[in-house]
Amino acid sequence: MRLTHTADLWWKNAVVYCLDVETYKDGNGDGIGDFRGLTQQVDHLERLGVTCIWLMPFFPSPSRDDGYDISDFYSVDPRLGSLGDFVEFVRTARDRGMRVIADLVVNHTSDEHPWFTEARSSRDSAKRDWYIWRDEPGPVDPGAIVFPDKEDSLWELDEKTGQYYYHSFYRFQPDLNTGNPEVRDEIARILGFWMELGLSGFRVDAVPFLIEDIGGDPHEFLADLRAFMNRRDGTSILLGEVNLPYPDLMRFFGDSGNGDEVTMCFDFIAMQRFHLSMARQNPELLADALRERPEPPDDSQWAMFLRNHDELTLDKLTESQKQEVFDAFGPQKNMQVYDRGLRRRLPPMLDGDVRRLKLAYSVLFSMPGTPVLFYGEEIGLGENLEAEGRMAVRVPMQWSAGGGFSADPKTPVASPTGRYGPRNVNVADQRRDPDSLLRWIMLLIERYRESPELAWGTYEILDAGDEAVLAHRADADGRTVVAVHNFADREAQVELTLDGLDHCEVLVDLLVDGTVKLPAGGRVKFPLEPYGTRWLTASAPEAPPKGGSAKN
Repeated sequence: MRLTHTADLWWKNAVVYCLDVETYKDGNGDGIGDFRGLTQQVDHLERLGVTCIWLMPFFPSPSRDDGYDISDFYSVDPRLGSLGDFVEFVRTARDRGMRVIADLVVNHTSDEHPWFTEARSSRDSAKRDWYIWRDEPGPVDPGAIVFPDKEDSLWELDEKTGQYYYHSFYRFQPDLNTGNPEVRDEIARILGFWMELGLSGFRVDAVPFLIEDIGGDPHEFLADLRAFMNRRDGTSILLGEVNLPYPDLMRFFGDSGNGDEVTMCFDFIAMQRFHLSMARQNPELLADALRERPEPPDDSQWAMFLRNHDELTLDKLTESQKQEVFDAFGPQKNMQVYDRGLRRRLPPMLDGDVRRLKLAYSVLFSMPGTPVLFYGEEIGLGENLEAEGRMAVRVPMQWSAGGGFSADPKTPVASPTGRYGPRNVNVADQRRDPDSLLRWIMLLIERYRESPELAWGTYEILDAGDEAVLAHRADADGRTVVAVHNFADREAQVELTLDGLDHCEVLVDLLVDGTVKLPAGGRVKFPLEPYGTRWLTASAPEAPPKGGSAKN
């Protein structure tokens, strides 16, 4: 594929890396991560192969919801640095070829935001209609309550004015009235402000909540935001958190052939099916998800992930399927949350089995879509189950055996201990170990970026001749990559029929040294070790691509 073509739509085969400035790197010795510390670690991200950094909220906040309760959309939390530090970080990332996006959390504010302070001062306040008020609370629907351990209603009484305000999430996060044109204009100003300071887009938090019950065509709001961003910078993106079934989700991409609303949507269905497939050691349901998934608009893309900063939600699985995942990866009650998900990171879920971890990330980077990593995944960072709720996975990044923060860290969650503590899991040690998870993920990213057909091409799920094996091929501009993964703890005998490759005599392995002969008729057979992975590219024998050297 032409590099000039793929570069125009950079998000189609990007490598997105999500991090929290507060927990990433302490730059001034006060025990809190900050932009100066993050800037000093930009080269780690560049070496890893990251092309887009996604920043979790870094705005001023009372921090009752880890920064998602924002009290000022136009500044930086002073604990994390200044606007100058932010701009310096963005410039440094750009210098290394990385774009930066940030969380857009505008379906609500903190109840300490000046807008809400003014809104609740009087029923006649100029900002009153910036929020949603009722004389009586609406009926209680337990299924609509996002945090059932903390809330029992979506309405909270404001005693001074005698009305109830609406909150989709916590009571200290009143929802903005995005049906109000003034609110929409202000949200556009927020986007414009940060784009002028160098952001290439935004990850939109809880998109369905942002546009619910705003009257008229709620998707018009998303289309207006996207149009505004395109006028400012046609290469900017919206990455949407839309956890809905595929038919309902597709509307969020927009109606035009190229998509005119959210640029990318996370694939929650495939993510949940992946974890069930890992639990069963059988990828059938993941393969079904990839078959069922609709094609996004031409200029849009799916965002693929295994874990993120929230709970590992299993809400799209049946009760029995969800219990299978609980039994396999979170059997203790304190590993579960909200009766719908796990509050664990992947390495402890897999009991530190490096074979399965390497398999998991090979699947991630080979699936059709754009891979998204959560910070620390590259080294197998663990969780801290002593933390409350979803915070268990938001532990400090571990740079060295000493952790990488000051001697007195003040992060919201302490580092893991024991097997997953800094002495056993850190960047410095893994950078020197050729068999480490870090080096494996670096190789996967390198090969993924060299194989744009994985993200851009048409894909087909293949019959692999063994129920434990997931095999698919991706084709684009005459190039073919076949990815094969053994989900079982036993050797598998793979049998594939690869049509349309008569011009090739061998398949070259992109991850390990080796080739597979491609007989006439395209019928190939080879063994695959327990939890084994292979990425094979069709190549003419006189000019095979250079293979990797890492061990699987």
